[in-house]
Amino acid sequence: MSVALDADERWQIVDHERTSLADLLEGLSPEEWETATRCGDWRVRDVAAHLTVAARFTHRAVLGEFFRARGSFDRMIHDSAVREAQLPVAEIVANLRSIVGSRRLAPGTSPREPLLDILVHGQDIALALGRRRGMPLAAARDAADRVWTMRVPPRPWPLPKARLVATDIEWTRGQGQEIREPIGTLLLLLTGRPEAAQEWRTRTGPGGPGD
Repeated sequence: MSVALDADERWQIVDHERTSLADLLEGLSPEEWETATRCGDWRVRDVAAHLTVAARFTHRAVLGEFFRARGSFDRMIHDSAVREAQLPVAEIVANLRSIVGSRRLAPGTSPREPLLDILVHGQDIALALGRRRGMPLAAARDAADRVWTMRVPPRPWPLPKARLVATDIEWTRGQGQEIREPIGTLLLLLTGRPEAAQEWRTRTGPGGPGD
């Protein structure tokens, strides 16, 4: 059974998620922008800035960032976000709004990456701020399946040695001891965020929200 959304539907969700996250960010206090997240050493402003990079940077700019990071893909992602986060917060929000409707991809990524990125990093921000932010079920399933099947770019998170079963939408992957959770919880587990997964499940309830 294919669980991937079609291209138009996926981009429509990405646009909605970018818009709703920009709305959330626009109302933050200066202190909230500096809140630490569970995404490495990134603050809310670093995560938000990261979400604007792929759709705004030209391939030439990305190549420059790659050389600046001395060939490290992970360092490039980290450092480009931290530099962009130095912008005024109003400009970060404006940059996020400016990419609504954009279909530009980061080099070497598939059209499924923008959805994965906005869903997971949207949760990084919301959970750090103690906010409730839902995930559309079909979108979370598409993103979870992308993580499970990811080969290029290399998946940065090890897959759980378990059988994952979504309780709110049809999706099952893996073998071993069964983990039954809402698809949003499973997505956060798959992206190396076990504490965030538990917090998201607690905040949203046993079924999880499906906006």
